[in-house]
Amino acid sequence: MRKKAEEYVVDLTKIDGDGAFPCPKCGVVISPDDESEEVYTIMNTKLKGEELEELIIQCNRCKSRIRLTGFLLSAQEL
Repeated sequence: MRKKAEEYVVDLTKIDGDGAFPCPKCGVVISPDDESEEVYTIMNTKLKGEELEELIIQCNRCKSRIRLTGFLLSAQEL
């Protein structure tokens, strides 16, 4: 039997700075500027119309899934 990866939710509207945050499980820093996929992998994107609503990523260190929310609120503030 395969253990299901843990899933966390991170609301981007509650993050200060450049959008980087620690993985809720292992603490590795996940940065939106990291396009190498060494630290995390994008698993799925969810759109509302043409706007990004949610992004599901997986931490490559601990394999936790992280649902990133708050994109729509962030876009409205700009």
